[in-house]
Amino acid sequence: MPYLADEFVRLGLAPDAAAALARRLAAGPAHEALPDRWRRLTREVLTPDLPFAVHRLVHQREFAEWPAEQGPPPVWFPSPETIARANITRLQRLTGHASYAALYAWSVREPVAFWHAALEQLAIPYATPPRAALELGESAAQPVWLAGARLNAGRACLRGDRARVAVIWQDEGGPLQQWTLGELEALTGRVAAGLAARGIRPGDAVALDLPMTPESVALYLGIVASGAVVVSIADSFAPHEIAVRLQLTQPRLLFTQDAIVRGGKRLPLYAKVLEAQPPPTIVLPAAGAATPLRPGDQPWAEFLPAAGAVPDVPRDPADATNILFSSGTTGEPKCIPWDHTTPLKSALDAWLHHDIQPGDRLCWPTNLGWMMGPWLVYAALLNQATLALYTGAPTGRDFGQFVQDARVTLLGLVPSLVKSWLHSGCMAGLEWGGLRAFSSTGECSNESDMHALMVLAGYRPVIEYCGGTEVGGGYITGSVVQPAVPGAFSTPALGSRFVVLDERGQQAEQGECYLVPPALGLSRRLLHRDHHAVYYADTPPGPAGELLRRHGDEVLCLPGGYFRIRGRVDDTMNLGGIKVASASIEEVLNLVPGVRETAAIASNPPDGGPSLLIVYAVLQPGATATRESLLPALREAIKLRLNPLFRLHDLVLVPALPRTASNKVMRRELRRAYEQARKPAP
Repeated sequence: MPYLADEFVRLGLAPDAAAALARRLAAGPAHEALPDRWRRLTREVLTPDLPFAVHRLVHQREFAEWPAEQGPPPVWFPSPETIARANITRLQRLTGHASYAALYAWSVREPVAFWHAALEQLAIPYATPPRAALELGESAAQPVWLAGARLNAGRACLRGDRARVAVIWQDEGGPLQQWTLGELEALTGRVAAGLAARGIRPGDAVALDLPMTPESVALYLGIVASGAVVVSIADSFAPHEIAVRLQLTQPRLLFTQDAIVRGGKRLPLYAKVLEAQPPPTIVLPAAGAATPLRPGDQPWAEFLPAAGAVPDVPRDPADATNILFSSGTTGEPKCIPWDHTTPLKSALDAWLHHDIQPGDRLCWPTNLGWMMGPWLVYAALLNQATLALYTGAPTGRDFGQFVQDARVTLLGLVPSLVKSWLHSGCMAGLEWGGLRAFSSTGECSNESDMHALMVLAGYRPVIEYCGGTEVGGGYITGSVVQPAVPGAFSTPALGSRFVVLDERGQQAEQGECYLVPPALGLSRRLLHRDHHAVYYADTPPGPAGELLRRHGDEVLCLPGGYFRIRGRVDDTMNLGGIKVASASIEEVLNLVPGVRETAAIASNPPDGGPSLLIVYAVLQPGATATRESLLPALREAIKLRLNPLFRLHDLVLVPALPRTASNKVMRRELRRAYEQARKPAP
């Protein structure tokens, strides 16, 4: 069907512009293949300045006859040039595989050979080389990675040309700044020397509660290079949550910042940390007046010696580098150690699926308290790329200007951030042509929002990426050698397998996702918990009798080999890219006056996208609170006692919560009831 100028006028174009667009869409080679035509249209005709409704209309028209068996119609197709230069293609050539499908099948059929070939691409400087990349051992749940090796993942990040740019950053309202690798190495060496002077030895725990800054990167690397263990604490946590993590890990030292400067406001951080009764604390300065310190604490300038070298501390591959936290269903966070092999998983996911190459610039608004902070450090530096850090809020145009001016090539984000940008229009008109790809993780994506995001950068792909702290990266993802469908994954991660089972333990098109070990990055132990009980106990067998590992995502399998994630099937949820247990939220809300008990659920919006936090509440006998009077109190409790990033979307007052015969709250039933009640009328 030909395009008519009138339909573009109805979508907001002026008559002359509408007529010109209709003519350009009608032009082009005869019998042009659809992928070639779509690439040409997105390169030459469908510019970011056009209303998004125009992009949607043209896409729907062009793909009206797209075969259903090939899955949802893509919005981006890789060009022959993109495929030819991709790292995945390089690995295909090295291993003798003619297609991505063949490479993936080999990666899970011959894991020992695959991981050997993949790890070779990172060129890790081992103190003692491994006798094998992988030894399967007695159980797939406890493989031996890099058997016999000695290495240090922190020190490995500092190899290469000392003159290349390692970090580029901008403070809110400030100029672009950069460090060479040599400058980053120098500060890392001073950190290591300062730690040694404070008596920190290999295996000791050191906590970080900081925003993502160049100094925090040097701190992180200095701790790992010294053989010590980072305890990651997010700077958004309330004092109670900080205290829980300190109690679980008992660090000998903590690093924080006196305040965080966002939107021109100075938000106290050191004062908040002090409420958690931390160990001796080193305080980095932010803009503004100096903060008085607790006796025994030390300012950053006094901690740092004038000079110091990065130590050579080779470690066993299974030695811990970092303790991160992930919510369990009981409310107490799981303490997940990353060892010296986990960074290699992060770096390989970046090399393979995000196609990170030397000289690339990676920007991902995150924090060292969450797994994507360490992931970003390793993804960039182990691949000879550059970290791009913006220390202000990523919600406004200033951040978009930084992405433009820093010439970012990969921009990572969470879907709720994209929704915020699109709602405000703050990124319109920026020149993001330097981007080669986006990546989205942490929440379910909305298909329309991700299409609009691609348009902002002149049709660059969004690589959907999902995994977890206990995965060390992703188990399901996309790639630059496959077409990109907004909000959909195109492949399991290379070297990783999963199966989707229904409630009866049978393979299904939609159901609970179980991982199939072994895969590099999968955790092998927890602190204070039985790892086997958490991930393996009572899991059903795989289709061929394989051992399966519990993960908890609900996955929908689509035609054409695509997947969508529909949230969590267990009693945890992802809010703003942060995994939290229902029990953690309920514990806080049950203390609000007038509340007898609560049940927190994550509801999936009808059109997809980030989960919404919904709370069902039962009032105390005689309480007279209404939904309107109680909702602000619950929101304030979450902000003050848990995390200000968690937004309570809706409150439902009920006389009682549904329970099983064993008295467990039936949160799945509440979620189904809520979503059913809010379905649009047919």
